[in-house]
Amino acid sequence: MSFDYPNNLYIAIIGDIKGSKKLDNRNEVQKKLTSVLDDINKKYKDDIYSKFTITLGDEFQGLLCYGSNCMEILSEIERKLHPVKVRIGIGIGDITTDINREIAIGADGPGYYKARAAIEHLRLDEKRKQTNSADIRIEIDRDDKNLTIMLNTILTLMTAIKESWSDRQREIIWDMMEHQDSQVDVAKRLGITQSTVQKALSKGKYYAYKDAFDTIGQILKK
Repeated sequence: MSFDYPNNLYIAIIGDIKGSKKLDNRNEVQKKLTSVLDDINKKYKDDIYSKFTITLGDEFQGLLCYGSNCMEILSEIERKLHPVKVRIGIGIGDITTDINREIAIGADGPGYYKARAAIEHLRLDEKRKQTNSADIRIEIDRDDKNLTIMLNTILTLMTAIKESWSDRQREIIWDMMEHQDSQVDVAKRLGITQSTVQKALSKGKYYAYKDAFDTIGQILKK
């Protein structure tokens, strides 16, 4: 299986907030989303070709020219919006219109078509109430069904692991993911013992989750 694609492809991302219309604090969540996307645009400016922008109330999109930090970007959005949940469609393909570098609105092409198809697939899965339905899906505008199936299988398994986390496990694992340092450092930041960190990482299947996270990240770098 080859992961080599032309270097003129973009990574289009479309996301939205799950159950947004039912949120009691919807206005606050929208403000939080705006703040989170602003931070992402600044932190990952070298990866972003068109800045992440809120497009339809609770929906947002952005365009990456490099996939090196794609998973980190999505993970950061997820962490900072928690406990509000998001679904995200990723489309890899060409953009056939002019691109506004300041706001991700108006551009179009196979990359965005695939991102839209991915997020609609997630919505349909949720309506069917499938167990452990993924919250991220990838579609590629190339004839490589095996790669697409593999990536989305990994993402589904990652979601199943995340859904098993307790609040404490999530706190510890996300701190580890964010800072990428030692268990001792995590323990100091959270005011707990190193053994508590170790047990949480083990029971939360952190290392399996991190391996899957890194595998997708490495493929998107291509």
